[in-house]
Amino acid sequence: MKIFNNIFLRKKILIYGLGKSGISSYKFLKNKSDVYLFDDNQKIKFKFKKKIIKLEQIQKINFDRIIISPGIDISNCKLSKFLKKNFKKIHTDLDVLFSFYNNESITITGTNGKSTTAKILHDALIDQKRDSRLIGNIGNPALSEKNITKKTIFVIEASSYQLDYSSVFRSKYAVILNITADHIERHKSLKNYVDVKFKLLKSQIRGSFAYVKKEDELITKKLNKNKYNSEIYRVQTSSIDKKFNKITNKYFLSDGNKENLSFILKIAPRLKLNYKKLIKTINKFKGLDFRQQIIFDKKDLTIINDSKSTSFASSENILKNLNHAYWILGGIPKKGDKFKLSKIKCKNIKAYIFGSHHRKFKKILKNRLKIENFKNLKETLKVIFSEINIQKSKKNIIFFSPAGASFDSFKNFEDRGYYFNQIIKKYINAKR
Repeated sequence: MKIFNNIFLRKKILIYGLGKSGISSYKFLKNKSDVYLFDDNQKIKFKFKKKIIKLEQIQKINFDRIIISPGIDISNCKLSKFLKKNFKKIHTDLDVLFSFYNNESITITGTNGKSTTAKILHDALIDQKRDSRLIGNIGNPALSEKNITKKTIFVIEASSYQLDYSSVFRSKYAVILNITADHIERHKSLKNYVDVKFKLLKSQIRGSFAYVKKEDELITKKLNKNKYNSEIYRVQTSSIDKKFNKITNKYFLSDGNKENLSFILKIAPRLKLNYKKLIKTINKFKGLDFRQQIIFDKKDLTIINDSKSTSFASSENILKNLNHAYWILGGIPKKGDKFKLSKIKCKNIKAYIFGSHHRKFKKILKNRLKIENFKNLKETLKVIFSEINIQKSKKNIIFFSPAGASFDSFKNFEDRGYYFNQIIKKYINAKR
């Protein structure tokens, strides 16, 4: 553990946001510094409620550091003016982690595929008897890990929100899987979003390694304009490597998951992973819930739950390989999001849009494929199963990939994915 000149040690610190990361930050720092807590929800149930201060008290305290939860938008929160005035004091739990530990870390970001890539890499390290910890946007909060030794490796899934607020964090291994327009409402422009992703490379020092998608236009443009200290590998994801021949796992049939694997196979030699053991890990990988997850597969019907999809790009990776597909989408469309599949590639796909934002989706998809819209998900599935029952001879695919945020009707994508599964169960059981 690094102690000398630690910027979070014996300081006056405000932790803003009492979700998982905020609570773990408090527990980690409470005996190391003078820590104060604040949350926009003053009625929050919290074990250490006495440490929560009121809004009017914050202005009277001169804080050395402010640790903010990634989900908080400093332009739209109760402490907005205070945070903008003290912007240089803002940090994340990743900054705290880096300030206390010298351990190797592999940080994975990108618009799509972060969670899957991070989980496979973590599983591979564990299977090869390495002390890997899966943290960040997936797994445990960064500061909740215990019994960390010099051999511990952190596999970190980093969102644009986390990278945006991090100011001292850096990673020996940096991975940018891809970049498409996302979270523009928060970052204000595509340029800002790209810049935030590239903070991961910008912070690296000599002796570090970066892995980026070779065929990505936004990544290429950014690399050509700037110089970085790390050794950069441009990962070819469009052509199938011979190494894929030994992968029998159906989960990796989609282009998106093949891209994820391309990065794993590229970084594996640098991490000294045994190739045969790695292939075993990949072939037994079951995938993550609600991420291109096959929840039903029989000769006449396949159902895929991809509730995690919040943009067109994430849906397109698998959509372009489907035939006779009922594509269910809905939610809140992302600002600046575009649908890139041609009319020819959509000829065997029909879009079923649910929810109150159907007009926005229809405007983006018009003239590409057949479209119907419905009030909600339950009504959508009722119509789809009626059509499938009429067309019994065909092999049909129900592809639930919303391409929009879930917050119009659900708490999060997990809540949305679980709800979809519950409706599907009723129809499948009825068929039996």
